Amino acid sequence: MALALAGCLAAALPAAGSSAVGTSPAAGAGAATTAAAEGTATVFYSTKTRGWTAYNLHWAPDGGSWTAVPGTGMEPACTDWVKKTVSLGAAAGLQATFNNGQGTWDSNGGKNYALGTGVVTVKDGVVSHSDPCAGEPGTGTGTGATATVYYATTTVGWPTVNLHWAPAGGAWTAVPGAGMEPACAGWVKKTVTLGTAAGLAATFNNGNGTWDNNNGKNYALGPGPSTVKDTKVTANAADPCAAVVPDTTAPTVPAGVRATATDVSAVVTWEAATDDRGVSGYQVTRTGGTKGAVVTDTTSTVLTASDLEERTAYTYTVKAVDAAGNLSAASAAAVATTGTRPPAPAASAPLGGDPRKDPIYFVLTARFNDGDTANDRGGSQHVKSGNAAGNDPMFRGDFKGLVEKLDYVKALGFSAIWITPVVLNRSDYDYHGYHGYDFYKVDPRLESAGASYQDLINAAHAKGVKIYQDVVYNHSSRWGAKGLFTPTVYGVRDAQWSWYYDEKRSGFEYDGLTVDPKSGKSYYNGDLWSTAEPAGNTCVNWGAATPYKSAEGYTIYNCQWPNPTSGMFPKALFHQCWIGNWEGEDARSCWIHEDLADFNTEHPAVQNYLIGAYDKYIDMGVDGFRIDTAVHIPRVTWNRRFLPAIQQRVAQQFGAQKAQDFYVFGEVGSFVNDKWNRGSANQSAQYYTWKESAAYSADDATAALQQYAGDNDPARQPTSANAFLSGNLYHAPDHSVFSGMNVIDMRMHMNFGDANNAFQNGKDSDDSYNDATYNVVYVDSHDFGPGKSSTRYAGGTDAWAENMALMWTFRGIPTLYYGSEIEFQAGKQIDCGPTCPLAGTGRAYYGDKIAGSVTASGFSKVASATGAVAATLESPLVKHVQRLNEIRRAVPALQMGQYSTEGISGGMAFKRRYTDAAAGVDSFALVAVTGGASYTGIPNGTYKDAVTGDVRTVTEGTLSVAAPGKGNLRVYVLDLGGRNGAPGKVGAAGPYLK
Repeated sequence: MALALAGCLAAALPAAGSSAVGTSPAAGAGAATTAAAEGTATVFYSTKTRGWTAYNLHWAPDGGSWTAVPGTGMEPACTDWVKKTVSLGAAAGLQATFNNGQGTWDSNGGKNYALGTGVVTVKDGVVSHSDPCAGEPGTGTGTGATATVYYATTTVGWPTVNLHWAPAGGAWTAVPGAGMEPACAGWVKKTVTLGTAAGLAATFNNGNGTWDNNNGKNYALGPGPSTVKDTKVTANAADPCAAVVPDTTAPTVPAGVRATATDVSAVVTWEAATDDRGVSGYQVTRTGGTKGAVVTDTTSTVLTASDLEERTAYTYTVKAVDAAGNLSAASAAAVATTGTRPPAPAASAPLGGDPRKDPIYFVLTARFNDGDTANDRGGSQHVKSGNAAGNDPMFRGDFKGLVEKLDYVKALGFSAIWITPVVLNRSDYDYHGYHGYDFYKVDPRLESAGASYQDLINAAHAKGVKIYQDVVYNHSSRWGAKGLFTPTVYGVRDAQWSWYYDEKRSGFEYDGLTVDPKSGKSYYNGDLWSTAEPAGNTCVNWGAATPYKSAEGYTIYNCQWPNPTSGMFPKALFHQCWIGNWEGEDARSCWIHEDLADFNTEHPAVQNYLIGAYDKYIDMGVDGFRIDTAVHIPRVTWNRRFLPAIQQRVAQQFGAQKAQDFYVFGEVGSFVNDKWNRGSANQSAQYYTWKESAAYSADDATAALQQYAGDNDPARQPTSANAFLSGNLYHAPDHSVFSGMNVIDMRMHMNFGDANNAFQNGKDSDDSYNDATYNVVYVDSHDFGPGKSSTRYAGGTDAWAENMALMWTFRGIPTLYYGSEIEFQAGKQIDCGPTCPLAGTGRAYYGDKIAGSVTASGFSKVASATGAVAATLESPLVKHVQRLNEIRRAVPALQMGQYSTEGISGGMAFKRRYTDAAAGVDSFALVAVTGGASYTGIPNGTYKDAVTGDVRTVTEGTLSVAAPGKGNLRVYVLDLGGRNGAPGKVGAAGPYLK
């Protein structure tokens, strides 16, 4: 889930002590040889793809007034560049837009460009730092030897590359060095004068703080031509562009341009253009309204525009551009007319109804389907992880993408979706969302115009699909929780650390999405650190150097990173220790990882913060909560504070019945095969389904200790018959001592390497849950496979079919992790952090498998499908799960019934019944999975198999079933007539159910 300290810092940068940087330059804005003096900014603007006859800079110093429209003229700088130096006074930067003096504007897609001091370049919408017109920035002298350095850009994917270098024995260029110029597709180059030096040391960077320094060793290059490609140096290399004919061919004209408007937002899409060397991006021109023409650069084939004028026609044309700057002709125009500005979407009431009726599909939102590329973000580990090479940013999927594929989920037959946490998180690699930072804000990397979180909830409800939100009460990110407490850490922008600590910028607020112009990062940290000791600091030995070094060999200082024992976090709000025993009391009162600051959940201020945050999402109409790390909070705290607060809020907003139906299920990580986790009741999943059995101190912290010490013996725990039939009869369950929290069935999960093991172990634990019919049952997840495996389940298609057949007919709520319906990434490591590309893990992007269109005519029913999703829907396990969902939906006993194995012989064989006299429902079913079974002492009558349609008449209380085969099953339903008549054969025979 989280990165180790060294991993967080192991970004590429010049090796320790290698660069005579001297004073700390601004983040990514180090003065090149032509840098302006302090208090000025020299802005370079690329003209290659514009073709304007004039260029104006319209700007305002931070906090100051804008120039008069159209601004001030920019002057020629060098080929394809103009520039303007402006005086900023005391301002730390400027806001800027560019125009041609005739009403055409580049305003960064309506956001304006936020620029810092020193030398700044703006090229096709990308801000970076270096002088693109610099001559020889090195300190070599004379007219002696030269070195021509070629650098391959394909892997790093940087739009700007700087060469930061020093002749052997000489001084380094000022950070970030000199801009390299395009050489040919996939290569940039720079020729430097060495004087009498025998060679040079070199590093490369993107002008925004990301470096390639040969893994800390720097590159040693000689005179003459050298190539650097994927850290490999070739001396006296042939010119990699020598055989390449200069690229003068423009891309094809983008076709299929479509523009649609919703309210005051517009979405423009087009088909990808082609080019003999490859298309590098697109230039979209918008006309209409009162603000003139607007030019926006993008690398995708989708552009979203929001906050447009009401009832206005906008015309869009698109040009394609290649790496050489060749522009296609403009596309045919597309027109979209906006409507009126809408109010914020109204909240949607939870759908309600018994949650056991709703099978669950679990998605990592950021890895499921990408509906809006504009909110994709790679984070600080984008290159290191290998994601950049595959153009696979960790934050890729979004709510828009999920909305677009709701019909896919419905076509599978699922009526509930469990999504990963939605709150704004703050981690270097937290696409999954478990490092909450602002619990009151939805992460903007998941939202789009017209596809907010509220829009997702509303869209799902319109299709009869519930949304279960993953929530975290136990911990925040390592940076605390905004609105409760956020620590200030020691930081210093010296020669070692200036790459890591972003320059301060007044007014910048982290949201995960907005790119800080001075660092070029969306993971900006300038608001988190201080060199001066902050007022009220409680961290011990603030800023004092320790004897420890980072992975790069840099000095580590006290209070440089959050931890629980330094005094950095207030004791009232955060726990102050590390876990020593995962089955001990400290598992609930200490930090589980350095990246996860552990809340003191026994303190009222923390409780109020979290209750207030999650009230917001209840009010939006979510249908339930999946609770992360539930075992790390004392049960008495859950039962006293958080669970009643959930119930009260739902009842207040939507009524008592909706509160009863609001589904809460907790993750209690009991990763052992015994009934009670290493003999500890407190560390076992079933423990959390019960109310307290004793009175404890009114003080929550004291009560937690009393509970752990006095109620940890499994022999003292209550038992329940709520999951079991009484003979053949259903009985009203007793939920009077139910805590309000159901749980994930960890014991079945651990044993799903084999379905029969899962069945036998599940039965063995069921008397210790308050009501096991509400357990969430899955084979694998985003954390583990069966047996705490670190890989996605790879038992084979037949075994998967068998597991599903059991899950969909045995007690509990079947839950499927995204992609398992096609054995997606079977056998792949579930998670490897930033040490390998996500594409090779169990959390790979799924959108390619469901590309195209799909329309569901009902649950498990496909009305139409085209493209890749059509092929996916033909997969054998898809057919299997569709029919299982049909059968389960047709037989109430399979959804909500109690069960028994009394009088039954066979492996996975059982009987289930559900009776609701008030509703007139009575459903009785006999189930046999894979193997044969004999049933004795059952009610006489007519039984119909929901799989084959076979009809049996029982006159002496006995029925025998032949083995249907692995992955197949039989569901003989007693025909009780009327509305309780047996459905007979449900659905069509498939690859397993036949």
